[in-house]
Amino acid sequence: MNCVAVLPYYKVQREVTGLAQEIEMNARSMILYSDKIVTKYREFNITEVFDMSFRRMGDEGGFFYLHTSTGVYPYMVEIDPKPFIQSFRKMTIQKLK
Repeated sequence: MNCVAVLPYYKVQREVTGLAQEIEMNARSMILYSDKIVTKYREFNITEVFDMSFRRMGDEGGFFYLHTSTGVYPYMVEIDPKPFIQSFRKMTIQKLK
């Protein structure tokens, strides 16, 4: 199974200890295969994914949204996910032909 595209995303975890708040950013990757999309903790069959969208927040990054049959999943990204979205759409159009 070959990787079609990769989208780096990150998860922000906040932990309050005593009087301090610690913020940890964990870098992760979303991988598009010909039959599925895989994140760190989830796996979506490509037939469950309806669409993808992106909402820019500030100067850099924003929220990438994965629209699936089980709901919409947001992921924080620092780069424009346009190449990842285009790869998905091109792949799904080819499967329809």
